[in-house]
Amino acid sequence: MGYRFSDLTDACHQDWRAYLEHDFVRALGAGRLDEGAFRHYLQQDYLFLVHFSRAYALAAYKSRTLAELRQAFDGLKTILDVELDLHIGFCREWGISEDDLARLPEARATLAYTRYVLETGHRGDLLDLHVALAPCLIGYGEIANWLNTQAFTVRGEANPYDAWIAMYESDDFQAAMHDERAWLDARLAEVSPRRFQELSRVFTEATRLEIDFWQMGLDRRD
Repeated sequence: MGYRFSDLTDACHQDWRAYLEHDFVRALGAGRLDEGAFRHYLQQDYLFLVHFSRAYALAAYKSRTLAELRQAFDGLKTILDVELDLHIGFCREWGISEDDLARLPEARATLAYTRYVLETGHRGDLLDLHVALAPCLIGYGEIANWLNTQAFTVRGEANPYDAWIAMYESDDFQAAMHDERAWLDARLAEVSPRRFQELSRVFTEATRLEIDFWQMGLDRRD
């Protein structure tokens, strides 16, 4: 029997839980997150999405089949036409204009994470790239689901960050998350133990960089 995505999370269980259950996430779910910390995170997350779209363009280049090429195109189009527009609108509600976003410098945590993903994609194959991106795409969906199981989570108007949770618990995002897991399960089932260890290192490093991204927002540091 081959490997599955759950084997990647099992291989870095402590880091994966530290990412999903970070203090930033807990404070956001409880509606207690400092507004300045959330604004800083929102701005840097916009920059991450720009690089995320570049990663999907790289995925198109790395594709070997028409199905993979279409998958990469769909991902890129979704980010550019849907997610970035939603994010810009979300930022506007928090007093951050599109001009403000265009002038943003990248925080060190943003630089480290995005360049790691792109460098992994350049030196590896399509599976390496997807594994490097998985903590973001799959992780955010799991975070929304986890928050909805916690007694401390506040939903509705009492939580200023309710719209963030709603974005990642949405049917569209959850469907994208499940599609990505299924894609990874199918590819991981075919890899050797040595190859899995390589991919596990990629996934673990990307997860740790996600933790640093949360901490950057919490500390409001550049």
